[in-house]
Amino acid sequence: MLTADQLLARLYALRKDYADDPEDETYQALHHAFMFISYNMGSFKQYVDEEKKKAKQEE
Repeated sequence: MLTADQLLARLYALRKDYADDPEDETYQALHHAFMFISYNMGSFKQYVDEEKKKAKQEE
């Protein structure tokens, strides 16, 4: 599983793919998700860590 920072970087890259049309719904969804997560990075890191632990327990 990717780290929280890697996931945020992937969202940023996807957002850039749609940046040529700021009115596009996909761009808006990616933009707002990226912004929300980046402002709440501590909580996002905690969430990702918990999901990693769950995945390891399921193995």
